[in-house]
Amino acid sequence: MSSSGTRYNIRMAKPRYKPEHAAAGLDAKFPEIETWPNQFPGYEIVIDDPEFTSVCPKTGLPDFGVLTIRYMPERSCLELKSLKEYLHCYRNLGIFQENIVNCVLRDVVRWAKPVWAEVKGDFRPRGGISTTVVARWPRVKSSKRG
Repeated sequence: MSSSGTRYNIRMAKPRYKPEHAAAGLDAKFPEIETWPNQFPGYEIVIDDPEFTSVCPKTGLPDFGVLTIRYMPERSCLELKSLKEYLHCYRNLGIFQENIVNCVLRDVVRWAKPVWAEVKGDFRPRGGISTTVVARWPRVKSSKRG
């Protein structure tokens, strides 16, 4: 019983999300992000996409947010036009927000090979809940789950 004396009938609900929802979009083919030779050491680049959009793989509803890429270039810098074309590929793609952030980080590291990188997705509320996802490279080694 709750503190108000009301009894709640809690039963195990069937999962609404299936493994195919979690994996949606992960096998999408994206264009190459071009780079150009870095001329200076030891500085940070911050790139914002304030109108980032994608699609929820379960509901098909649009997700809106701000995607921010921060990195320290080593030998190469991301070319912005090709990065914009790459990010536009998410516009109609059904993919979870957490997967977007991790895929963008993977591809930034793949193409720019930075000293370090961080991708942050600050997604607008849907159903009253907003989500912020941050992924960093090099990856922090996680402890084993128990």
